[in-house]
Amino acid sequence: MRAAVLGSPIAHSLSPVLHTAGYAALGLEGWTYDRVELVAAELPGFLAGLDAAWRGLSLTMPLKEACLEVADEVTPLAARAGVGNTLVRSAPVGWVAHNTDVPGLVDALRPAWRDGWTRAAILGAGATARSAVLALAELGVREVTSYARASGRAAGLRDWAGVAAPEVVVRTAPLEEWSSGPEPVVLSTLPGGAADGFALAGAREGLLFDAVYAGWPTPLAGRAAAAGMAVVGGLDLLVHQAARQFTLFTGRPAPVEAMFAAGRAALEVGR
Repeated sequence: MRAAVLGSPIAHSLSPVLHTAGYAALGLEGWTYDRVELVAAELPGFLAGLDAAWRGLSLTMPLKEACLEVADEVTPLAARAGVGNTLVRSAPVGWVAHNTDVPGLVDALRPAWRDGWTRAAILGAGATARSAVLALAELGVREVTSYARASGRAAGLRDWAGVAAPEVVVRTAPLEEWSSGPEPVVLSTLPGGAADGFALAGAREGLLFDAVYAGWPTPLAGRAAAAGMAVVGGLDLLVHQAARQFTLFTGRPAPVEAMFAAGRAALEVGR
């Protein structure tokens, strides 16, 4: 049985480490998981060339929207998000598009979550920000401010949320205004280095999620922890969304702790 992660660039992906560790932990011999460098225009041809041994695909940027376009069926959650990160071969349907980022983020945040948190900030306004809005909605957040560098992209996130998550009021603001924001929950979906310059003045209760998983803790995460915030890292999301993919691909409960251990070890080696 075969699976792989697709995207560009892809050489840095930890997904093969996580899934392979899961196979080993459960004794699933004969399963392999690879990396494939691929852009959106190449996705239809790649799918057409796969034989019956292929059971599932993980998709990262820039394929999260293209994932829905090539699927034979799209799950309601992936359709609502407008992005997918998983294709699962399902007879007789064909390739089914899923979004495991949303439930994976809920799984990552829930251990640190407090009842009563109803306001949040999202740094960024891309595909991961969409999943963040839906995850926050499930956790009970009803007001979100998207702090973004591109005002047009932030407006697009706000307009999308008005349809996909009408229970959440989404506002927009320039990214540089975030550090003075009042929200107790902050989800940074920015790429590595983009949030390093933010300062946090004084004590601050709440929760910070930083989607970056390499070079942990990031400067932003370190400052948040020093200010008194609970901190959740990108590895938590990576493992939890991969664990849900693992189950979709194999039909087996994912060995989450074994996948975490493999991810931590790989990041330590990469320092």
